Amino acid sequence: MRLRVLAALAALSLGALTGCGGQSGTSANASLRIMAPAAPGGGWDQTSRTAELALKSADPQRKVEVFNVPGAGGTIGLAQLAGEKGNGNLLMTMGLVMVGAIEQNKSKVTLTETTPIAKLTEEYEIVVVPASSPFKTLADLVAAWKSDPAKVSISGGSAGGTDHIVAGLMAKAAGVDPKQVNYIAHSGGGEALNELLGNKVSAGVSGVAEFAEHVKSGKLRALGVTSAERIPGLDAPTLKEGGLNVELANWRGFVAPGGLSDADKKALTDLVTKMHASQPWKDAVAKNGWIDSFQTGQQFSDYLSAEQTRVKAIIAEMGLVS
Repeated sequence: MRLRVLAALAALSLGALTGCGGQSGTSANASLRIMAPAAPGGGWDQTSRTAELALKSADPQRKVEVFNVPGAGGTIGLAQLAGEKGNGNLLMTMGLVMVGAIEQNKSKVTLTETTPIAKLTEEYEIVVVPASSPFKTLADLVAAWKSDPAKVSISGGSAGGTDHIVAGLMAKAAGVDPKQVNYIAHSGGGEALNELLGNKVSAGVSGVAEFAEHVKSGKLRALGVTSAERIPGLDAPTLKEGGLNVELANWRGFVAPGGLSDADKKALTDLVTKMHASQPWKDAVAKNGWIDSFQTGQQFSDYLSAEQTRVKAIIAEMGLVS
């Protein structure tokens, strides 16, 4: 009897171990969690929840859940992801913002501790002011900026992220010392939007999709976009038209924890590829004005390595890191 009890306990323990941590993602019915490493309302959150709906459409049998881990430009979420080594049922949305934040925050955890899965989209940035702002054009903003940089507050995402880089590049192009930019960083786009709508800041920078509806409704005024040409359906000149030689596209993608098996990496890549081909994803990309820039495998890994080198050089030149 005692031997049978011990055998049963051993089997129970083995079952418990196989159900935690690095559970395989190859099962068609395995649940998938997507981490948005920012507060609700921003680009990563929007991308994560769009992906959730598209994945559920592409694979109805799979349970998909999005959760938020805000803070420090995504590096808090990145550290949490690193602690899930081998977990094939977890994805984290990330992008250019995180690449910059890792440098800005001197994060001990870097993207080398992740498994690149896919680059998803690119998106241009937009510079806006409250509807009641005295700045009617980009030239008005630049004039005030040159007169007293400290008085022009610019609200955006995380320090060292895309919005911050755009603000710095704009300052440099305008002849303002990037180190003097009065930049107010937030962990999510919703916070930056609230400051703009409450007339608490001079201007804001974010992805086009986050501010476009408020520009169209008249609550915000667009001073410029970071694209080479005007964006169809949006009443906004380019920054170059406004006299600032600045062009930049943000991008977003998925990484998974490090230490994945080849089977789990392939399963996640195949699942995200299936999502990318789904109609709900295609519709969302068109609706949000995103640019489809899908990459997987070695192509995305190489791109990610190149971006880390490029962004590190940009923010160092701007004085955003010591």
